[in-house]
Amino acid sequence: MTARLLARDARLVEVTIDGVAQLLPDGVMLATALAAAGALRLRASPRSGAPRGAFCYMGACQECAIFVDGALVQACRTPVAAGMAIELRGAP
Repeated sequence: MTARLLARDARLVEVTIDGVAQLLPDGVMLATALAAAGALRLRASPRSGAPRGAFCYMGACQECAIFVDGALVQACRTPVAAGMAIELRGAP
């Protein structure tokens, strides 16, 4: 999956998503870049296993919590940076 450009001058950087190299726009919030790339399911509900994704896009709901470089982060508050290791499959 490669994100469509969110802006004409967006520079794409390489990240890995579940171990697969992908291109995302540098500096764009990760939840937005992943949604533009078609990744709407970011994790599974710990109780029911139902799919979860970004909801509020401002850090209040915590539905976009995923692992980046081994740390649990809110994707809506984390800008894309070259070399990120993003984990969607094992996210809480």
